[in-house]
Amino acid sequence: MLNPVHLRTLAAVLNAGSFAAAARSLGYTGSAVSQQIAALERVVKVPLFERGAHTITPTPAARYLVQRSVDVLSALDALEEDVRGLCEGTIGRLRLGSFPTASQRLLPIALAGYAQSHPAVETLLDEGEPDELIPLVRAGELDMALVYRYDLVPRAWPRDLHQVRLLEEELLVLLPERHSLAGAGAVGLDDLKHETWVATREGTAGAAFLRGLCAQAGYQPQVDYRSNDYGVIRGFVRSGLGVALVPALAHQPSDGVAAARLDGVGARRRIGAVYRSETTNPAITGAVRALRRAAARLGGVLPGLAFAEQQR
Repeated sequence: MLNPVHLRTLAAVLNAGSFAAAARSLGYTGSAVSQQIAALERVVKVPLFERGAHTITPTPAARYLVQRSVDVLSALDALEEDVRGLCEGTIGRLRLGSFPTASQRLLPIALAGYAQSHPAVETLLDEGEPDELIPLVRAGELDMALVYRYDLVPRAWPRDLHQVRLLEEELLVLLPERHSLAGAGAVGLDDLKHETWVATREGTAGAAFLRGLCAQAGYQPQVDYRSNDYGVIRGFVRSGLGVALVPALAHQPSDGVAAARLDGVGARRRIGAVYRSETTNPAITGAVRALRRAAARLGGVLPGLAFAEQQR
């Protein structure tokens, strides 16, 4: 079998005109070059040089072999470059999972930066809630997923997953603009005791968080309307059908809806990225950097949103 190292050495000898000159250009000894040419001659079974006392002359076979190997060696160089890119995470595929509000506000910034710095990495996105995405990451069907958890709603990520913290969100109260509290910068839970609520569906972490928060204030919220679509929730609030509690990332200022912070409440929704601790996809490293940069940018712009420092 032809050895590409030997073919490169042959090309260097023809280009340099002697074994000694080729050895200097390649960083080899003259003996090493001579041995490689001899090994190549044994493989092709024809002489590649006519050897004189002080000179060498390439045979037609040598010239033909060099000419024919140009494209092969170029393709091999390109393959080696691709392999380096795969190892460094600059070439390949990243399968990413995300939940809707992160897909809408965080991912456009993160993926735009990632595509610019990693143009040869193909990024695929699947959307779902953490309970749907976590099994896919653990099974290797996704490389990484954006997930969230609420304070007051106990949750631990599986031990075989590594977590990167990204953002911490306040929970904002949405009020109809004609509501008596609409002009307040912050409202207390006691002020909302007799309100009708618009909330996410029963069984969601958001619904459990609302119950837990109101329980701390000594009451159970009256929830008449439920939807997992924050656009629908805003529409119900705008129409005066109730008030709502939404994470800062899900809040989009709109006519007819006022937003207020919760006074005296330190509970948050926390956003992070998770991937397998034993991951074999180097593209994750660059993706994590892009997500952290995007989170830092959002944390300095959107009200109620803070960049999450990594735990040491």
